[in-house]
Amino acid sequence: MDVKTAIRERRSIRWFKPDDVRKETIKEMLEEARWSPSWGNTQPWEFFVLMGDPLERFKKENRKLCMDEKPTSPEIPMPEIWPEALKKRYVGVGKSVLSSLDIARDDKAARNKYYGDMFSLFGAPCLIVSCIDNTLSREYAMLDVGLINQTICLLAHERGLGTIMLAASVRYPHLLRSLLPIAADKTIVIGTAIGYPDGGAPVNNFQRERSPLVEFVTWVS
Repeated sequence: MDVKTAIRERRSIRWFKPDDVRKETIKEMLEEARWSPSWGNTQPWEFFVLMGDPLERFKKENRKLCMDEKPTSPEIPMPEIWPEALKKRYVGVGKSVLSSLDIARDDKAARNKYYGDMFSLFGAPCLIVSCIDNTLSREYAMLDVGLINQTICLLAHERGLGTIMLAASVRYPHLLRSLLPIAADKTIVIGTAIGYPDGGAPVNNFQRERSPLVEFVTWVS
């Protein structure tokens, strides 16, 4: 698969097959992804790979916390205010997701079920949790974390796997810390769910949109 094809075809997967992903496959991907660029070659990322029974426990408890409407406390603050153009894109993808699932705007029960599915990682059999050291400048370190996670997503797509970077996976950091040996001087950034995509799920097939260059590129020559 060439790079252009991988970039264009990769998409965020919102329902996975129950099939397990081999540990060796994840290790191969991480071996290749470690060549991702970083500021000054600092490679500030640290990963925790959650699979098997511990992951099933996480998905169950994370979903319950969401369904019980427990207050969230992500270690990286969630954005609350968006410029209008960005908000329009954000709302747009939300509408596409719910429409693909035939969830009406006023169907609170169906929406809550979808949120529960999200907090249980849409059934993914693997979660890679990204962390950085507390002493680092977050802005640069998180840029690097984004770079390597994009590389992981492309490598997964090449292997027929699907991915989604989920804020819902890190909204309750105390739960992750109870299952993973994450040191107190580390900050949990994001989790990337990995598995085999369910190609028949409508939520994995709605038409995606991207803004044209004119909206975000300025040429000076």
